[in-house]
Amino acid sequence: MCNLLTVAKQHGHTAPETKPEPPAPSGRPPRKAYPNFSLRDRVYVITGGGRGLGLAQAEAISQAGAKVHCFDRLPEPDPGFYLAQEDARRYRGSLHYHHVDVRSSEGLDQAVAGIVSLHGKINGLVAAAGVQQLKQAVDYTSQDVAEMMDINYTGVFMSASSVARQMIARQTGGSIVLVASMSGIIANKGLKSPVYNSSKAAVSQLCRNLAMEWGKHGIRINALCPGHIVTPMVQKNFEEVPGLRETWERENMLGRLASPEEFTGATIFLLSDSSSFMTGSNLVIDGGHTAW
Repeated sequence: MCNLLTVAKQHGHTAPETKPEPPAPSGRPPRKAYPNFSLRDRVYVITGGGRGLGLAQAEAISQAGAKVHCFDRLPEPDPGFYLAQEDARRYRGSLHYHHVDVRSSEGLDQAVAGIVSLHGKINGLVAAAGVQQLKQAVDYTSQDVAEMMDINYTGVFMSASSVARQMIARQTGGSIVLVASMSGIIANKGLKSPVYNSSKAAVSQLCRNLAMEWGKHGIRINALCPGHIVTPMVQKNFEEVPGLRETWERENMLGRLASPEEFTGATIFLLSDSSSFMTGSNLVIDGGHTAW
């Protein structure tokens, strides 16, 4: 390999000198104004981390240097999980999978306690587990409603509580991200999913209340509200409702739908020290869908 300094001298050029940083104004130490997005050596739980949006979040967080534990009711994660697991090592992070159903409070508590025992701490949670059922409102049974709310709302509530309980006991604080949706703000044109939409509205309200209650413990709670994302769940919607994708694309200011990776930057922001004064907020990222 050529020595660039030698080559520069041969051609009559000198290498540019590195200028020292200007001294800080007298009387105060230097300040770092650029925000810190690093998650190096932190420990996080991602529910719904076996595939889709949850897996994309887990992959990004591990690449930011964190130790990430994915919970999902799937016996085995999507094959892409194992590729993400290999990539995590290159970024000095790690990715782990646990067969955990968020409907089991006891199972959640045991799994979270095991992670804390392993690492000695837990720094946060991304509650991304969720399911959807397409059905006209008059055709829902009380059991249908209860089953969806068990995962989409109660599971989110219990996941956050399980993680917060450990943070409070250790007086460490941390950051929790609840995955809500713009569907908690609007009715999705062309899609009959009243219970799903209601559950996401409930998650947005839960965010505000947990932020109020746990702020004194140094625990921040924010909700991420994505627009339409092409995930396995949404792909199934397109199969069930002809023309739905085209309808949603027309309703979006960018004229397209999102990919799961387009929300990872926002999640890392919410988990990191960059958002240290942000809590009780709902961050809507929807390609302008709700801004018409």
